[in-house]
Amino acid sequence: LLMCLWYDLYINNEFMRYRNMDKYYLTTAITYTSGKPHIGNTYEIILADAIARFKRQEGYNVYFQTGTDEHGQKIELKANEAGIPPKQFVDEKAAEVKRIWDLMDTTYDRFMRTTDEYHIKQVQKIFKKLYDQGDIYLGHYEGKYCTACESFFTETQLVDGKCPDCGGEVHDAKEEAYFFKLSKYQDRLMKHIEEHPEFIQPASRKNEMINNFLKPGLQNLCVSRTSFKWSIPVDFDPKHVVYVWIDALTNYITGLGYDVDGNHGELYKKYWPADLHLIGKDIVRFHTIYWPIMLMALDIPLPKQVFGHPWLLQGESKMSKSKGNVIYADDLVDIFGVDAVRYYVLNEIPYDNDGSITWDLLVERINSDLANVLGNLVNRTIAMANKYFDGIINNPNVSEAVDDELKEAALQMPKKVIAKMDEFKSADALDAIFTLLRRTNKYIDETTPWILAKDESKKDRLATVIYNLIESIRFAAVALIPFIPSTANKILDQINTDKRDLLELNQFGLYQPGTKVVEKPEMLFARLDPKEIQKKVEALQEVKPEVKKEEAKELITIDDFSKIELVVGTVEECKKHPKADKLLVSKINIGTETKQIVSGIADKYKPEEFVGKKVIVVANLKPAKLRGVESQGMILAGDNDDMLEVISVENLPNGTRIH
Repeated sequence: LLMCLWYDLYINNEFMRYRNMDKYYLTTAITYTSGKPHIGNTYEIILADAIARFKRQEGYNVYFQTGTDEHGQKIELKANEAGIPPKQFVDEKAAEVKRIWDLMDTTYDRFMRTTDEYHIKQVQKIFKKLYDQGDIYLGHYEGKYCTACESFFTETQLVDGKCPDCGGEVHDAKEEAYFFKLSKYQDRLMKHIEEHPEFIQPASRKNEMINNFLKPGLQNLCVSRTSFKWSIPVDFDPKHVVYVWIDALTNYITGLGYDVDGNHGELYKKYWPADLHLIGKDIVRFHTIYWPIMLMALDIPLPKQVFGHPWLLQGESKMSKSKGNVIYADDLVDIFGVDAVRYYVLNEIPYDNDGSITWDLLVERINSDLANVLGNLVNRTIAMANKYFDGIINNPNVSEAVDDELKEAALQMPKKVIAKMDEFKSADALDAIFTLLRRTNKYIDETTPWILAKDESKKDRLATVIYNLIESIRFAAVALIPFIPSTANKILDQINTDKRDLLELNQFGLYQPGTKVVEKPEMLFARLDPKEIQKKVEALQEVKPEVKKEEAKELITIDDFSKIELVVGTVEECKKHPKADKLLVSKINIGTETKQIVSGIADKYKPEEFVGKKVIVVANLKPAKLRGVESQGMILAGDNDDMLEVISVENLPNGTRIH
């Protein structure tokens, strides 16, 4: 009973007007300007826009910030390869990011760039403040460095000798660097997370941060570099530049006009702390450990919530240019239109799990949901209104029991949408709206307007049915504004209503009787022919070869090859690595001895399935520790994008040399 009363309060005008007084500051992660963002990257700005639009509907005073991250060694290298200055390179890339964000009809208030002069000056002042108060100190860093991720790793953090984040090559590096004392604030951060369970969402991300990083103990963070120049100089030590973390993360406050000296801009005074940082799940650590500790050191309030959204995969794989499976938002828009793309990504990515996008799935979803459930309903309802009543909508209120069911479905829908969007569950919110649309389609079948039209005595009943259909469509269209804004407003234009506020979904029957709908409704979504779409896709993109072309390796001699000792061995034991989900630890009998080998094949082979397999082992490889477990060799395997297969033999005994 209390929950029902709460829901009623939630949707009534008085409660909503109370919420109109509140501010809401929402940010996305800033996009790295090393290349063109694909649809997986673009998902974040679309989701953020849906949240921002919805919060405005609720009456919040929303400030929505996005932008680009424009410094770093990778950008310096790419600019050099292109033969242009780094600033010119990032100007071009930032313009491309902004073009795509605008193409997707996103309503951000500020497009922040880390090359903005105000940001640069504040980053230098922040760095100096943290140094002066003893939170930053000078030391040196030595370890394995991944240029792609711009990160150092220890030997034990590598996976099969590769970067644990991107899987790329690493190299030995040592350099003088400034470090930020994360460890000093570890207990304070843990306390904050415990006292604010909503701070990190979803809960699975929070558990990962606590168990994998906070409980084992934080290492102090490298925050400067000397090996490249394209970044913000440390003004009191010019041979150093500010490393990515302090530069990139502080955009959330500098973009509002934060000033280290206390002369803050009005936006900062009004909107900080942030209500939501919306980011990808791969950068949760930076936003829930590094960033809040920086804010603690600066004595600034922490953001209220960080939501690490899942990825949008191409089929079952993460999008990657090297894999040739990248899909770009503008290509999708050329074929399907902006709102169809927005609907798909908002509907297909679950709250806590990765979603999938393929050309076939797009066609299927557009045909089933947008063309059939939504578009067909609007089109035939307006067509019936014109056919039977010259487009004039009236409500004689000749009701039957089935009308009450439709009205109740309409009135419950906004409550469900509000509850789901407060949890950022856009797919569930859309499901609630389309449940109403399906119920409205069913209502047509139940009331059979075409039969009522044949009986003059049923004319008032027919008018009531058409009115109920139009009002139900109004409910759905208003709720759809945050998700597919152009289409939603087009529907409201076609039924000619100004009742477009979320507040106006608290009562069924606010559509003004006597209103005339458009005479010829525009088709919202045409049904797509999969074969025709396939032709467009093939014309748009080159057909990718099944096997990607690897860079040519340096030729070796027979003497080089003879240094490698390849032998047959049988897997006698196998278990998962205690600290790495992708690694298996195997005991392999190679005849003269049993070797322990750690391999990155856990996503393709189960330990129990691997036992008994005859494999080929590199027996004379220098031992190395992978995530703390010694590996005494390597197993031969073939790898092509998502396909991985360990090379095996059948009849050769253990210890047999492979020539």
